Amino acid sequence: MPNITAVTGFILMGFSDIHELQTLFGVLFLVIYLEILMSNLLIIILITVDPKLQTPMYFFLKNLSLLDVFLVSVTIPNYFVNSLTHKNSISILGCAFQMFFMTFLGSGEVLILTTMSYDRYVAICSPLHYEVIMSSVTCVVMMSVSWGTGLFFGVMYTAGTFSMLFCGSNMIPQFFCDVPSLLRISCSGSLTIIYIGLGIGACLGMSCFICVVISYFYIISTVLKIPTTKGQSKAFGTCIPHLTVFSASVATASFVYLKPPSSTASLTDKLFSVLYTVLPPALNPVIYSLRNSDVDSALKKLLQNLYSRDFI
Repeated sequence: MPNITAVTGFILMGFSDIHELQTLFGVLFLVIYLEILMSNLLIIILITVDPKLQTPMYFFLKNLSLLDVFLVSVTIPNYFVNSLTHKNSISILGCAFQMFFMTFLGSGEVLILTTMSYDRYVAICSPLHYEVIMSSVTCVVMMSVSWGTGLFFGVMYTAGTFSMLFCGSNMIPQFFCDVPSLLRISCSGSLTIIYIGLGIGACLGMSCFICVVISYFYIISTVLKIPTTKGQSKAFGTCIPHLTVFSASVATASFVYLKPPSSTASLTDKLFSVLYTVLPPALNPVIYSLRNSDVDSALKKLLQNLYSRDFI
């Protein structure tokens, strides 16, 4: 039988072997990280302090921003440090933590975006019953289910992946630990647990997609019945940004996780990994705040309060 050496750690290959390019990519990711951090924290602060933003829609948006802050903090700071030090090693425990939080938070984001589509459906299709249907208890339960289901997927994927045997190569062709990359370097004969987990994840993603499609079918049907163009524009203005973020998240994640496995990672795989981990957190505050008079008013009020305090 051939000798098998068990892997005790991994090397995150990132995007380049050239030190100068590693540093450049690290700085670029740091700039993106700071933009995501500041914009999402600003959304959280505005929704927390402004009474006018204490509605179900902004409650969901606050949770989404909080999740996005955690999501990018799992990978980018570590990648930035590795790029500057040119030491790309990560322990098995550190890799497991990265995978757990990425799957936990990524699944939670898809579920929160699905919940937000239902919120928009109720607000547009049943406005008279909105406050009754989307009560504070209902919102808390929906968020608890979203976070709890994401936690379940995080535990399931992490336990299933690290129950496999890794031997030989310890090179992960990514800038963080994810399931497809670890499957490429696994020497386990049976991957049944992982494929079951991926199947469950695919069913969840498809269910969320169907729910969003059904919600927007009724939303669009209702909006088209609005007699004024201004009313239609206002309704579409609250829905199109959400649909954009959801589509980008699900499409890029599906490409990475559901495509047939290959022995090596292509540049496309790495690009799509960046898109589904970094793009939605970067876009969420921008597209939800763009043309949003409530958020703009809350920001102006906050700046005015800070300005007035400086001169007291």
